[in-house]
Amino acid sequence: MEYQKLLQIRRQKGMEIAQRKKITNHDGIWLVPSQSNPKQAYKVQLSLNGSTCTCQDYVSRGIRCKHIFAVDITITKQIDEQGNTIITTTKRVQYPQKWHEYTQAQNEEGRLFRMLLKDLVENIPEKPYSFGRPSIPIKTAVFCAIDKVYSMQSSRRAYSRYKDAQEKEQIERVPNYNHINKTLNKPEMTAILTDLLHITAMPLKSIETKFAPDSTGFRTTKFNEYCKQKHHTKALHRWVKCHAITGTTTNIIVDAILTDETTNDCPQFIPLVQNLADMRFNIEEICADKAYSSTANHTLIKEIGATGYIPFRSNVSGKTDATLGTKGKAWRRAFHYFQLNYEDFLTHYHNRSNVESTFMALKTKFNDLLKSKTPLAQRNELFCKLIAYNITVLISAMFELGIKPSLLG
Repeated sequence: MEYQKLLQIRRQKGMEIAQRKKITNHDGIWLVPSQSNPKQAYKVQLSLNGSTCTCQDYVSRGIRCKHIFAVDITITKQIDEQGNTIITTTKRVQYPQKWHEYTQAQNEEGRLFRMLLKDLVENIPEKPYSFGRPSIPIKTAVFCAIDKVYSMQSSRRAYSRYKDAQEKEQIERVPNYNHINKTLNKPEMTAILTDLLHITAMPLKSIETKFAPDSTGFRTTKFNEYCKQKHHTKALHRWVKCHAITGTTTNIIVDAILTDETTNDCPQFIPLVQNLADMRFNIEEICADKAYSSTANHTLIKEIGATGYIPFRSNVSGKTDATLGTKGKAWRRAFHYFQLNYEDFLTHYHNRSNVESTFMALKTKFNDLLKSKTPLAQRNELFCKLIAYNITVLISAMFELGIKPSLLG
């Protein structure tokens, strides 16, 4: 039984490799890329007497490894009338880029970004004036903070952008460069920026029906001194962890929760999905990795009428506590589907890779460094990054999907 369980685990991993990696054949030898080292590939040779692989798992144990399973899944074998074996390679799914629309979106992004941003900040309520010198409007401060993040300039260098925005009547007054930094240090800004993030996702409500949660880290300018003196370790960056749920069609970030670097992923699933349901998105599927596999999460997915594609860990037996009642039923149903329909499961689970693409695009475009000094300002700055990213996604959707977003409440 233990041997069969090991083979099942290797077959599951082989299915993941076949779905994500490009497996090629050279003179009868199949080259399977390594999952940990992109520059390395293992050689698999198929034989009726027993297939072989050059990976350490096969060499040390002598049983079928995940790379052999990946080759078996990638190819289909047919026998012709003469008894010869014909091997046909399964083609990977291609996602062609609409280059004309993409070029238009990139050419117009700088101009449209500020136009959409101006509409977006109109949703922010202003405090009534009482007495004294009028302060900088909150709309102006938020506009400048998000525009500064978009430009990836320092506070002083972005000052000229504020002047340009005033000339175009996009803001009322030009704030001092340090005023923006002070604005990000205000606790009430977190709720305001969270609402703006939700608003930027609403124009794609009719398109996004499949979602994927995950987390990623953004480094700060602060360093961790833990064990530095005692164990002579190097100084490590402190991180802000972003737990986000994204649409798998346009890669829009619908909601996000920002925590410190040690916070677990699983407890963030319920508030993220619940917020998604409260925003009245049509949730058909939710794809997540093993870190989100729990009875409570599977139960919530069932309650909102969606289908969850969350793989189970290898040590899960499918048995649940009888006291869980209906919650245990949701867990068992998901487990049996995962075990009995694994290939169909993977065709849906593959959508989870879109959340990784979202994080990659976000960090490539706006960097993974947070320049603010205090934890509160760092989280508010990260919210500005997420909002700026969502606006660029909307601009791409305007040209590629014909969407005309209206960010006014």
